[in-house]
Amino acid sequence: MFRKLLFGLTVFAFAGVGAAFAQQSGIKRTPLQKVDFPAGYNTVTAIAEVPAGGASGRHSHPGVETGYVLDGELELVIDGKPPLKLKAGDSYQIPEGAVHDAKTSGDKPMKVLGVYIVKAGEPLAKPAP
Repeated sequence: MFRKLLFGLTVFAFAGVGAAFAQQSGIKRTPLQKVDFPAGYNTVTAIAEVPAGGASGRHSHPGVETGYVLDGELELVIDGKPPLKLKAGDSYQIPEGAVHDAKTSGDKPMKVLGVYIVKAGEPLAKPAP
């Protein structure tokens, strides 16, 4: 009896953690390399992935972002600019500090190769309201 109760509580706990993690951010970043250049900045290359029907969530970077869409389609929404429709093979640029969101289009996840040139000592991304 005790084992069944413990098993049930364990399953419930893992389900809750998974749901909380999914709500925190719709984006998965896989860092590929980091270079301390130029002076006072870090250049980070990463793969960013958002599942089908998902969004990265509104956020900003303490530096510029440029990227190349590897797979899927997305709508890139940068505050103060019209939305951009992007697909595999397209590239984009996001100015320093610009609040933005990337939302997948269609039934495929999207994957981009991002290059972030961010101020040293700052987090790669910051959530935005």
